[in-house]
Amino acid sequence: MKSKIALLSAWAFWACVCAILALSLAPPSTPMPSTGWDKSNHVLAFATLAFLAHKAWPGRLWLLLPSLLGYGALIEILQSFTPDRYAEWSDLWADGLGLLVGEMLARLTWWLAQRQIGR
Repeated sequence: MKSKIALLSAWAFWACVCAILALSLAPPSTPMPSTGWDKSNHVLAFATLAFLAHKAWPGRLWLLLPSLLGYGALIEILQSFTPDRYAEWSDLWADGLGLLVGEMLARLTWWLAQRQIGR
């Protein structure tokens, strides 16, 4: 049976997947949350996905992280078919950086939790 954290993380993960897709394909004129710089938006979005994936499905990162990078590539491809968006390789690089940041944060939180338990 999955832990409560894993179950909540899985729900949050899928909600984020849907939100990121919708925001990525919406016309740029649509008001949306932003960090103010497109590449940092990508890093933040994919760091969140990696963090949640790590919490929801620990031990499956060998499959999840490449799949999430593929998801980023799919978004870029879909954007190339929209009238107001276009695909950029630099966005995919930012997605990959975000995945690394999210994974590092997930590992850091695990390490800190282990230190707290050990006290």
